[in-house]
Amino acid sequence: MKNKLTKKIIAGKYKNKTIKLPPLSTTRSSKRIVIESFFNTIQFEIIDSIFVEVFSGSGSVGLEALSRGAKKIYFMEKDKIAFEILKENIKQTDPSKCQTIYGDSFDNITIVVDELKKNKQKAFFYIDPPFSIRDGMEDIYDKTIKLISSLPKENVELISLEHMSSIKFDETIGSFKKIKTKKFGKTSISYFK
Repeated sequence: MKNKLTKKIIAGKYKNKTIKLPPLSTTRSSKRIVIESFFNTIQFEIIDSIFVEVFSGSGSVGLEALSRGAKKIYFMEKDKIAFEILKENIKQTDPSKCQTIYGDSFDNITIVVDELKKNKQKAFFYIDPPFSIRDGMEDIYDKTIKLISSLPKENVELISLEHMSSIKFDETIGSFKKIKTKKFGKTSISYFK
């Protein structure tokens, strides 16, 4: 079975590079309009920054960050098929700036946080959990709120949470305050700082 799903990197050093997407049964890719809006929001702040894509899937958001000048990307993915595709996609860019972490993001977030603490660094966190309408994902947003609450504020530049528009989050999660939510049909991004 040949995988035909692809998308292109929108801007930057790797603009128009084609990256493969996992089958739709595996992950849900962020829409182009959502990614464009997100990068318009953080624009120049991304240059020389550290970027963490939690629930990476194909890595399209992290690779977009890399293309636009981020210096280090952490990718976190637990689906085996998606993880293999992610590694293939990274090979087309700069693997030396990418670190992949295989397994459950809720468990593995401590790997990233420990490294940020050790190096006294801040990162942009892009969190795009599977939508809770998928089987077995009913508690995904509760777990995501716990994950956000666990992040040490001294290591966080900004948290961007892609979610179903029907889900409303509190104004404060842990040490972080919601600064805005942008809606794109069924998908929204909420920003916490």
